[in-house]
Amino acid sequence: MALHKIAPVDLPVPRRLALRPRDARGYVVPWFVALVDGVYDFRIADEVKRRRAVREKRCWLCGERLGIFQAFVIGPMCAVNRTSSEPPSHLDCATYAVQVCPWLTRPHARRRDAGLPEETESPGGITIRRNPGVALIWLTRSYQLFRTYADGGGSVAGWLLRIGDPVSVKAYAEGRAATADELWQSIVSGYPLLADSARQEGNGAGQALRTHVHAALAELAGLQLLTGGHLRAIDAAMPPVAALEA
Repeated sequence: MALHKIAPVDLPVPRRLALRPRDARGYVVPWFVALVDGVYDFRIADEVKRRRAVREKRCWLCGERLGIFQAFVIGPMCAVNRTSSEPPSHLDCATYAVQVCPWLTRPHARRRDAGLPEETESPGGITIRRNPGVALIWLTRSYQLFRTYADGGGSVAGWLLRIGDPVSVKAYAEGRAATADELWQSIVSGYPLLADSARQEGNGAGQALRTHVHAALAELAGLQLLTGGHLRAIDAAMPPVAALEA
């Protein structure tokens, strides 16, 4: 997440982020951004800092120590599987990011993978490469690291984070509060990606996905981010994996 040099509503930079350097274009450089040949590459997360963020409970964006509450900036599909590859941040750092970061505020933005160093590491698991158009700030008191394994389960492929129960969740689109319909459409459009992964995995993954979808959407509705109408439309908008295979 690159932090844009001009906030859309002239937002002040949070105190801890204001201490971060800026690149030649004037962008605030988040703590996690890798330095490649002397230049900050906003596309690459420094894997050493990723490990330090978890081990030392540091903010992913400013690099300072976290307190009791930890704010994950995630796409809606990560709310379904409660999984993130990125460590959490301070709430004020996360709130600033979702309002000014070009990737998070421009729904049609695409990742630029050309010229990435060959040694760039994958965090493990299955990465959804799309821009979801909606970002959630999932505030929690806890998370747990878990290992991911290569096909066949023989060797460790990486690690991800299992996100704890929410204290609060806020949804953003284009730098502002997202509507319930925007959040719903982001979930519906992302569901086929998780369904395809469940089909490939087999062994009950499809049924587990259904359980996660219903639980996550009920939770979001309970937080007044979705409506009862959205819940009633789940099966029509997101058919079970078995139905998709028929």
